[in-house]
Amino acid sequence: MEPRFLQLADVAELLNVSTSQVYHLVRSGELRGIKIGGRGQWRVERAEVEHYIERMYAETAAWIRENPLIADESVG
Repeated sequence: MEPRFLQLADVAELLNVSTSQVYHLVRSGELRGIKIGGRGQWRVERAEVEHYIERMYAETAAWIRENPLIADESVG
């Protein structure tokens, strides 16, 4: 059974980014996370990572629609 909560390093591995990038995502609120324990270690629920990925797919699709690729007429 997979753990419900992931450490920031685990999230970084899933997203193929650095741990500091994940820390920034969590601190900015872009990716929901929680601080637990006396030392306030960050954890991100696995479901939140999946929601974040889906949201990024949607945002990317919207960006692509708003910024269509224009063929370079000088090529060909």
